[in-house]
Amino acid sequence: MNEMTEIKDNEILKDNVHASVLLHEVIEGLAVKDGETFVDMTTNGGGHSSVICPFLGEKGTLIGIDADANALEKAKEKLSGCKAAVHLVPENFRNISSVLKALEREKVDKVLFDLGLSSNELENSGRGFSFQKDEPLLMTFSNDPSKVTFTAEDIVNTWDEENIATILSGYGEERFAKRIAERIVEARAMQKIHTTKELVGIIQLAVPGWYRSSRKIHFATKTFQALRMAVNDEIRALEEALNGAWEALSPRGRIAVISFHSMEDRLVKKFFKEKASEGKGRLLTKKPIVPGEEELRNNKRARSAKLRIIEKVL
Repeated sequence: MNEMTEIKDNEILKDNVHASVLLHEVIEGLAVKDGETFVDMTTNGGGHSSVICPFLGEKGTLIGIDADANALEKAKEKLSGCKAAVHLVPENFRNISSVLKALEREKVDKVLFDLGLSSNELENSGRGFSFQKDEPLLMTFSNDPSKVTFTAEDIVNTWDEENIATILSGYGEERFAKRIAERIVEARAMQKIHTTKELVGIIQLAVPGWYRSSRKIHFATKTFQALRMAVNDEIRALEEALNGAWEALSPRGRIAVISFHSMEDRLVKKFFKEKASEGKGRLLTKKPIVPGEEELRNNKRARSAKLRIIEKVL
């Protein structure tokens, strides 16, 4: 990578046994320096932040944002030894401007988005992200009910068939969206749908046998993804967050985004290209960076990851 800090042999990375997705590439691309202000827009358990922290030094600042307050508690433990000033904020990243205002920070130097769903959210949230567990159909990033507009349960039980099919097709790119939506409406007419297990059973009846037995991905994956994206308004939230982060970015500051969904990647690509064409930004990744063979062997979650990085021009 051109004009990016070379740190592949750095001891900090060697000590990070459980590496986050594209960790080396993120560190190199952001080139975090001593005394800078770094914002982790999707902190979760603090995977990337804990590795970036030592580069900030004692005079640096780390701001971690996550809608899930429970996740930030885990991040707090992981960042306990960080010498930089650490601020962990339970908030949706679309509200980056108000977060920085509350912290009396006008400008930041480096920003990271990791848009993937963490294994902790899948396995331990209890909010219905995983089709492999029987949990309430919530799918909200926030664990605070007062911050939730509607849940996945609301969608499958109250939205009309056409709207359900639209989000399954648009957000999930589900080829059998219409059939699944139709079966959902039929099922809820007999009994309200409350749990992930019930929804998986409905999807199973809606799709053909060859689709159910596909080894590539589980037949419920795209439906669950689409519902989650709709519940959390992920595309519009990302657009707002990118704009807010860009406005706060200092000259020569950088934004790195790891996306896992084609719609998210297209949005990021378009945003970065617009800034570059306006002469306001410089693309540090002409094409997205993807995981290497070794990372893919060690982490299946990384298989669809794409990293894009831009630098703000003076």
